[in-house]
Amino acid sequence: MSIVDVTEATFQSEVLDRSLQTPVVIDFWAEWCGPCKQLSPVLEKLAIEGNGAWTLAKIDVDANPRLAQMFRVQGIPMVFAVVGGQPVDAFTGVIPETQLRQWIDAVLKAGGVAVAPTADPRLESADDALMAGDLDGAEQAYRKILAESPADVAAEAGLAQVGLLRRVRDVDPAKALADAAAAPDDVAAQTLAADVEVLSGRAEDAYKRLVETVRRSSGADRETARQHLVSLFTVAGPDDPAVVAARRQLASALF
Repeated sequence: MSIVDVTEATFQSEVLDRSLQTPVVIDFWAEWCGPCKQLSPVLEKLAIEGNGAWTLAKIDVDANPRLAQMFRVQGIPMVFAVVGGQPVDAFTGVIPETQLRQWIDAVLKAGGVAVAPTADPRLESADDALMAGDLDGAEQAYRKILAESPADVAAEAGLAQVGLLRRVRDVDPAKALADAAAAPDDVAAQTLAADVEVLSGRAEDAYKRLVETVRRSSGADRETARQHLVSLFTVAGPDDPAVVAARRQLASALF
């Protein structure tokens, strides 16, 4: 089968194991995402044309937030190529079919050569605990890495993800967003809504929400919103373009 719907339960078999044989292209999407509805049908058409040369794995970010976090998905549609169990390339947004064909051809030509850096077994173990929902075990593992390598950006991001997942573990996403809309000056409501947005693949919306909260608030509330925003930046990593832009917006709001 050249097109599969992937969940957290089937990720190992449908993506990692399958990619040891043929490339797997992951399409991170959501029902509410307009651009996804433009890109996904083209990917599906090309997957059928490929006749088994590669597999399209479709992942709904709303139904599988942990997978989206594992791949540091900050906006959708986002597409990854996985070869030999490792991500080798990715892009975000809608691209023309001609360009998409060229991208897939390049992935196929890459064969089994992964361009990702050599995996850190300590980080793999921590990520595995996170994927399994063992937040305590993941936190312990990430903290151990940071004790040994204080500048490890991936471990910092993983630890921030643990905090994010704990905050939203028992939260109704729709209610959190509705509560925030009804109380724009409630910092706690705004930070929780931002968490929900990040887990839904709408990080830019979350950053904008908290920048505006910083702009409207003062004193302890302002600092709470700022620190929360910085923690969400850590989830994505310092080189993420959305983080770079949001840091500029935050500086403007503060000064």
